[in-house]
Amino acid sequence: MFKFIRGKSGQTSADRLKIQKELFAFHKTAIHGFPNHPSAVSYDHQLSLLAIGTKNGLIRVYGSPGVEFYAQIENESEIRKILFLENRAQFITLSSDNCLHLWEINTKETQNNVKIGEIECIKTCNFFLTEASKEGSLKQITTITLNSNFDLLLIGTQSGNTYLLDVDKFDLNDQIIYQDVVLQNVPDDYKFNPGSVEVIAEQPSIANKFLIGYNRGLLVLWNNETLSADNYYVATQQLESVYWLSDGQQFISAHNDGSYIVWKASDKLHASEPPKIPYGPFPCKAINKIIWKTVQNSDDLIIFSGGMPRATHNDKYSVSIFQGTPESGKHHVLDFTSKVIDFLVIDSRLNSKEYDNPSTLVVLVEEEIVIIDLTHPDWLQHKLPYLSSVHSSAITCCQHYSCVSDKIYQSIVDAGRVQMSSKFTVKEWPINGGQNNVKTTALTHDILVTGHEDGSIRFWDSTSVSLKHLYTLMTSKFFLASDDDIALIDSDDNPNNEANAEDEWPPFRKVGTFDPYSDDPRFAVRKIALCVYTGTLVIGGTAGQVIVFDFNGESLEKPLSSSLLNIVGDKDGFVWKGHSQLTSKSGNIKFEVGYQPSSIVQLQPPAAITALSLYSEWGLIAAGTAHGFVMFDYQSRKSVLTKTTLNPHDLMGAAGGDAIITRRKSFKKSLRESFRRLRKGRSQRGDKRAASPSSTAASSTSPSKSIEEGRKSPKGEIIQLETKPVERQIEARSADDAMGSMVRCLYFSNAFIINNSTQTPTLWAATNAGNVLIYTIVMPSDDKRVSEDVSTQLAKEIHLKHKAPIVAIQIIDGNGIPLPDSYEVQKGVAKIPTSSGHRVLICSEEQFKLFNLPNLKPLNKFKLTAHEGARARRISVAEFGSKSNDNHIEYHLLCLSNQGDIGVLSIPELKRQIQTHCTKREDINGISSLVFTRNGEGFYLHSSSEFRRFSLSAKHIIEPICTIELPEGVRPIKPIAQIPPIAAASVVNDINENTNKETNETTNTMIEDNKLENNDQSKGNEREVIEKQIDEEKQETPNDCTEKSMPTSGIDESPISHNEFESQDGNDNQDIGDENQDIIDENQEIVDDLEVDHQEIEEVVTNGNTVNNGINGDNDSESADSQLEADVDVSNVTFESSVKTNSLDITIDSVKDHITNLSISDASELNEIKKSPSPVPPISTESHPIINSHED
Repeated sequence: MFKFIRGKSGQTSADRLKIQKELFAFHKTAIHGFPNHPSAVSYDHQLSLLAIGTKNGLIRVYGSPGVEFYAQIENESEIRKILFLENRAQFITLSSDNCLHLWEINTKETQNNVKIGEIECIKTCNFFLTEASKEGSLKQITTITLNSNFDLLLIGTQSGNTYLLDVDKFDLNDQIIYQDVVLQNVPDDYKFNPGSVEVIAEQPSIANKFLIGYNRGLLVLWNNETLSADNYYVATQQLESVYWLSDGQQFISAHNDGSYIVWKASDKLHASEPPKIPYGPFPCKAINKIIWKTVQNSDDLIIFSGGMPRATHNDKYSVSIFQGTPESGKHHVLDFTSKVIDFLVIDSRLNSKEYDNPSTLVVLVEEEIVIIDLTHPDWLQHKLPYLSSVHSSAITCCQHYSCVSDKIYQSIVDAGRVQMSSKFTVKEWPINGGQNNVKTTALTHDILVTGHEDGSIRFWDSTSVSLKHLYTLMTSKFFLASDDDIALIDSDDNPNNEANAEDEWPPFRKVGTFDPYSDDPRFAVRKIALCVYTGTLVIGGTAGQVIVFDFNGESLEKPLSSSLLNIVGDKDGFVWKGHSQLTSKSGNIKFEVGYQPSSIVQLQPPAAITALSLYSEWGLIAAGTAHGFVMFDYQSRKSVLTKTTLNPHDLMGAAGGDAIITRRKSFKKSLRESFRRLRKGRSQRGDKRAASPSSTAASSTSPSKSIEEGRKSPKGEIIQLETKPVERQIEARSADDAMGSMVRCLYFSNAFIINNSTQTPTLWAATNAGNVLIYTIVMPSDDKRVSEDVSTQLAKEIHLKHKAPIVAIQIIDGNGIPLPDSYEVQKGVAKIPTSSGHRVLICSEEQFKLFNLPNLKPLNKFKLTAHEGARARRISVAEFGSKSNDNHIEYHLLCLSNQGDIGVLSIPELKRQIQTHCTKREDINGISSLVFTRNGEGFYLHSSSEFRRFSLSAKHIIEPICTIELPEGVRPIKPIAQIPPIAAASVVNDINENTNKETNETTNTMIEDNKLENNDQSKGNEREVIEKQIDEEKQETPNDCTEKSMPTSGIDESPISHNEFESQDGNDNQDIGDENQDIIDENQEIVDDLEVDHQEIEEVVTNGNTVNNGINGDNDSESADSQLEADVDVSNVTFESSVKTNSLDITIDSVKDHITNLSISDASELNEIKKSPSPVPPISTESHPIINSHED
């Protein structure tokens, strides 16, 4: 009772909360792989940055490895075009909703004083969005192009008009190049509707001349200085693309019939050369884009996409490269397995003015990006340090391994280098912009291993932000393909294929790694296990194949060793109706450097592998299927144990094959159970629910001890008093739950299972029905390891009462630390566990429970489904270190639910530390693919082609920390933001809240006087009011300046002689203007000394001086006399406004309006005002009467 109260009522202490902040923090850190559904690509030749946009509005900018920037358009509209403003770290995007956005990469400092670059959208042009909604498709943007100075954006539309946008202001110019104006001088024979603007290209080396190409084949050389067309060019076919030669004297156009035309700028209407169809004469597909580059000491390069013959290669996605003539020159056709989105060419940075000297070809296709080295004689590919196609074949499983030994890591890297030596160029990666600010302090190596549908296993270096491909292992080559498929598969071993490839025209060349086709679905990899210290690798496949690999640094030729293990045996009534097993190849097989198979174990029935475990220290593996599990000694290549988990109820559905792994719910069943949940929830709310009767457990004839979870205990009785939610009865069960015999978890460990004094090697096997079988393993001594066999015996069983599928088992020592894996103690990676207090944590989909060892007495329990209605999908134990104390380390349980949430629970208390939302509950692919790491990180498939990386640790965070260093002055100076005018009286309180009551009363009196002044129509009365106010200020100001005004401003408060205001000649207007200008200059110096926002003050004073200068410029004598008083008043306003308000625009306007109403008819009155001494109006926080009279 006391234990329950202490556990339930106690709240987390302040110290513990502080520790939790040091340990846990959820961050989505990086994205690995290739962007899903790319739609645009661009390159900054000066900063060496590559940008990719996607159909859902994502923007990725890449530089050197580790330099990555991410952004997202708010409405997730498709990115149709990206244009870099080179050397500015700015770019413009055109989205599918006709919006133009200006982005820039800026550097910011975090709270830890770390500089990090971020993409920010600074300006948006929505003109075409609003206009398209009014006028329909005519205002749809079809193309955009920047001029060579990057200060003008040309926008082509569906209507055929071309708009010009000022990039600095990011606003449209008044000029519009109307299609009707363009067609004015076209000969009558060609005055037809040319269609929409298809392409715009600036003529090189000639400013303000643009080649505008229309959809139906008309091209116009437009001179933007004379606002007229210099030349016209007419093609007979629909226009697709245009590209200028670097000298600006020729250009090339591509068309929808697969032809291209070379034009001279001097040609009139028609080209001097006939059109060329590279793959004619039969009908061809359109050439979508074309580029023409000059090469020093070699032939020119012409690169284009498309243009294939429709009859024979209509299904090809290609980019063709011609150097020289098609007959005698160099010709390659790059063959891709997905649609070409766009391509671009990077020129050499050492290029001359006369030649382009292209160095790299970048091709963006739907499922990958391919970089070609154009300087290599064979035009080989670059090996990608990032942007790799992780989904080259569909990912079926993945595992992460931390602290891989240097020896094993280097062996994998070397094997990958040998494997790829003939496929990739050795030239440095060309996209190397930006600075990676991450401190490389990692002393270990992390590897992500992915299994694929085609039977391949790929190794990725996940130590840093860039997920780099290391090595690929193909398992399909060890088996024979199905007899039915042999005729459909193009065998690479056929010698005639090479001869046919040489004679084939066009000369196709396969590039890229993406291959969505699989020869046989049975090759798919389902489970992976790797020992990071010995390098032993085990994989389990869809057809029940288990392959054990050892690493070998030398290539050799040997036969395969295969073993057949039957799990079900001759059980009555069982019939396998699934796919057949794979057949291993016979005879000697040549194996390359790297992983080579040492044993192949084929399970019968050949169902998919559902669980796999490796313990290399003992030389044992265990594999489970829907029918049972086996234990195999791969050192002696002998079977140790075969155990079926089938019961008579499961025999009817055990022949499902792959169907048992699918997770689909019946809509009818789900709907029925939802109504049942609502009905029971209403009727039993607040009532005590009785425990549901437990089903009878399967009896065991072996000498084992059966432990029932429903054992009575004080804690259990108290829990029964709580409102117990309906769990299994109302939870929709997926198809795999109906198969209770499926093995979900296999776990090797040294455990105190027999007594408290002896640790015994054990195997724990858990099923979908909530059953756990514990086997003890008798290992022979090291000197008899080969001669004697390994034996096992069933020791104990655990049957969970709620019968939920068990997804994880972990034994912890007395300190709550997981028991080390094989060789971890010998390698010094883990400490020797305590000799007592061991406990086993058994995690089902619905609850986690801790048992004592060896008596298996329940200790703690956490009900996930009962409390939250969720079910566990992934379970792992991770190490968390404090970010402020390196010596503080804790181990916690990580749980991913089917709702997409991740929870962290303490061990052994099973108390929740944090819970966060990771992915959407509808993201079945992301949830099923998620894998945790041992240091609190995780990976899941954000899309079919991208891994999303996250961290739950506050200390271990791997994210891109990078910046772009720009030369000074490359970006235009941003204009000062115009601040909306604010009422002067409202600003006074914000500037100085300490104004005393006496000052406020004086201000109110002056406001009232000012109101009277506006109501008084007599000019003489206005004169008297102003004189009276000046006299009052002369008397009140000195005290106010001493107490309230800024004492440190350094203002000289001594009165100014009236001679400074008095002109020597009554008609000398220039002297009056000079004296007034001196007052304004003095006011300017005072304003500069004030400690306020200097930008706003500079803007205010500039406006004030402009108004004053305009007043002083009047040459009329009578106006000049009136000007004297007006200047005095304006100077007063300038003094006050510069201190107490940022809205001097209103102050000056009010003074101007007031001055225009003043007229002085009596010169004698003016002379009296001139002779009266007028001290400099002091800085005051009071509102000037003139200002308030204007506002009132």
